[in-house]
Formats: sequence, C-alpha cells, structure tokens
Amino acid sequence: MATETTDPVFQLVKTLTKSEKRHFRLFAKRQGATEGLKFLQLFDALDNLGMYEEEKVLELAPALKKAQLANMKANLYKNVLSSLRLYHASQNMDIQLREQLDYARVLYNRGLYQQSLKMLEKVKTQAQQAEMHHTALEALDFEKMIESQYITRSLAGRADALSEEAMSITAQVTRIHRLSNLGLRMYGLYIKVGHARNDEDYERITAYFQEHLPEVELRDAGFFEKLYFYQSHVWYYYIVQDFRSAYRYAQKWVDLFEQHPTMKEKQALLYIKGLHNLLAALFNMLYHSKFKEVLQQLEDFSADEKRRSSPNTEMLLFLYIETNRINLYFMEGRFTEGLEFVPAILDKLEYFKAQLDPHRKLIFYFKIASLYFGSGDNYKAIEYLNKIIRFKDLSLREDLQCFARILNLIAHYEAGEDEALEYQIKSVYHFLGKMNNQQQMQVEIFRFLRKLGDIAPHELKDAFIALKDKLESIAANPFERRPFLYLDIISWLESKIENIPVQEVMKRKFKAMK
Repeated sequence: MATETTDPVFQLVKTLTKSEKRHFRLFAKRQGATEGLKFLQLFDALDNLGMYEEEKVLELAPALKKAQLANMKANLYKNVLSSLRLYHASQNMDIQLREQLDYARVLYNRGLYQQSLKMLEKVKTQAQQAEMHHTALEALDFEKMIESQYITRSLAGRADALSEEAMSITAQVTRIHRLSNLGLRMYGLYIKVGHARNDEDYERITAYFQEHLPEVELRDAGFFEKLYFYQSHVWYYYIVQDFRSAYRYAQKWVDLFEQHPTMKEKQALLYIKGLHNLLAALFNMLYHSKFKEVLQQLEDFSADEKRRSSPNTEMLLFLYIETNRINLYFMEGRFTEGLEFVPAILDKLEYFKAQLDPHRKLIFYFKIASLYFGSGDNYKAIEYLNKIIRFKDLSLREDLQCFARILNLIAHYEAGEDEALEYQIKSVYHFLGKMNNQQQMQVEIFRFLRKLGDIAPHELKDAFIALKDKLESIAANPFERRPFLYLDIISWLESKIENIPVQEVMKRKFKAMK
C-alpha cells in the first residue's frame, strides 16, 4: 500500500530534469559494475514510481534486498547530490569558488603554502568581484591563518593589510546581514498579519522598521547592500499600504539589476522576485499599462531556457507569472477567459507540490475561487474557498482566512443555498469572534448577510445601495482599504443593484480607467 510519507530520496529524484538524469546515469557507471548496477536499478525504480512504495521499489530493483535498501538509498542520495554538484558547477560561481577553497586546503595540507596562498588570493578576488562577501571572508581567514604560521620576510606589512581587509569585508557583511534580516522580518510580519490594520499597527510597524534600519550611504554601497535596502523598503511600504512608495522602491530594485546585467544571471531568483513585487505594487495601484509592460518583461526573461537553470527557478517563474496573469484578468474583468488557464495552473501546483509552501497554495486557491465567482460559477468558487477554510494552520494569513469565509458566504447566497448559508453565517461569526482585529468592512458585510433573509425581495435593491454607500465611506479611511484588496465587494454590490454579472461591472470600470 502506498505510504503518504514523502521519502527524501524519492523526492530528490523526482526533481531531476532529463539531462540531469542522463548525467547521473553516466556518473553512476563510474562507481564500478556491481555498485553502479545497484545504484541505477534503485534510481530507475524511484524514477518510474508516481508515489513512493517500498514493495514496488524492491520489485523494480531485483538486485537489492530489503535489508540493503536503507543504506543504498542513503548512498544514492549522496551520489545524486554529487552528480548535481558536478553538473551545475559551471553555472554556479559559489560552487566553483568552494571547489577552489577545497583545492587550497589540499595544497596547504601538502605543505605547498605559497601555492595555497595564490589559490586563496584568486578566490578572494573573484568572490569580491561577484559580491560574494562571505566566501571572500572565508578565503581571507584561511590566508590569515597561513600567514600567521608561515610568515616570510618578503611579505612585509602583509599582516596589517590582511587585518584591514578583513575589517572592511566584515563591516560590509554586517551591514548586509542587518538589511537582509530586516527584509526577512518585514516579510514574515506580512505573512503573519497581512497589511497594517489601524494607526496603532502603523506606528508599531514604522517604529520597528526605523529602529532596525541601518544607515546606508547608497552612493558607496555594494550591490547587495542596495538590494536589501530596497527590498526592506518594499515590504515596509507594502505592509502599511503605501503602494506608491512600494512601487518606487520595487522599481529601484529592478533598476539595480538593469545597472548590473550580469547579476540577472547570477541572482536570477532575486531579479524575478523584484519584478513580482513591482507587479504587486502596480496591481494595487491599478496601473494597467505599466503592469502589462512589467509582466511582459518577466515573461520575456522566462522565455529564455538558459535561465531555467533549476527546478526552484522553474517553480518561482510559474508562481510569479501565473499569479500576475490572474491579476491581469482581475484588473480587466475577464474572469471567464481566466478560467481557461485554471487546469494548467492546477497541474503545475501538483507538479510543484513538494516545493510550494502552504501560504502560496492558499493564495492560488483564493485567486482561482475569485475567478469562478467573478464568472458566475458559485459552486466551483465554494469548492476552492473550502480548501482555504479547511486548512488547519489558522495562524497563517488570518486575513485571507477571513475573506475566504466572507466570499464563501456571498457565493452561498448567490447559489441560493439558503440552508447552507445559515450554517456558514454561524461559522463566520465564530471565526470573527476569534480574530485579533476585525475591520469595519468585514463587520458590515457580515451584519448585512446575517439580516439578508429578513429583507423583502422588493427592498433588496435599496438594501444593496445602502450597504454600498456605507462601504464606500469606510473605504475612504486608508487603513480600512485593506479588505478591498482581497475582495471587490463594491463591484459585486453594483452588479446586484443593476442586475448584471459582476464581471460586466469590472469590465466597465476597466474601460473607464483606461
């Protein structure tokens, strides 16, 4: 019977591309006839399985006995990693420099100190040029150790020079760490609570950001100092809903790569993440023309197969491109057209399930549910909203959980599921009661839906108009706009007032915006 436990070796094998598999087979044959045969049989068995099953592995690899399986899997894991390291060495400067550091160690151990120092000097220079400061510092520490033990009189003043160099690189690494730590913490804060909810949130987040933001002289700063400085600001402004400022710093992030084009290849993941954050800011500003331009920039970068150097790159390109394509459909009100791409997105979600974290899956489910809702298919919207509502870790994106429940209520109402609606109202009431901070929009919609069954049919239009007026008044408060980023409830109300599909309202708004 298939086990639900994900086996690490199986998982690793399943991430390999065709060329990586071919390279491994050649690599395994170098292990010797007997050992190579066992490796290949186990490798092929894992490669041919859709789900890890120990019994089927043993059937497909007859040269292996059950008692050997654990050790052979451990060896296979190690050898697949070794093969991948060799295969990707030419594309990864850090692997190449690490190899040269290893060679310097070998030379040192053989007493060839000058050769080792020459190798370390080369590593240090290349690392500094690539702004890989940790590697440069490691080479420098090794250099200092050799010099402290084997100082030659021809190297007068070398000790002082090395000490000053170490202090300079250490200071730079410290600044980079402080900036990257701040960016990571701001991102973590966003994942946990979403956008700032009130003045108190704003003051607390701003105080935290300013307290931990180190002073940076951008004119003299290196690539990564600038990058993490811009990144931290993007997340700060995004959390406090200052999308114009978030756009400005996301553009600086992307421009930094344009100024250092070689970094697009060396740090491709950070480049495409910058484009994604720029798109997020543009979407929230409803800046359609610029959004299309940047999305095309991301798609053009993705189209070059040389840039798809790893499954991780593939996964992030899928994530960012498809997320923003859906956002474009939202912006233009083309919900029904967007549904054509849902099957392909679901296939990719399954393909990348081992790499995608729960937060990103929930975002996709909400966006897919919104596409179905916007196109009028309420039952399919409910199906995807339930995937979010049933997710066990409620601490992850409490706001998303809340809006999924509210949209679920609306979808049940639209579908005419009156009996289920009563249960859903109780469920949402219970959830809102446990929330750390409810916002006016959430409370007003819930109150309205709770009373909906008591409103006479001929009074519905006036009730929808009254709610729309109330919500537009609420949306005037900058901190109360957050809910409308997730759920365009006002367009839905307009569709009910005018008795037309919600996507027709959205299309009309898009045309008026152009």
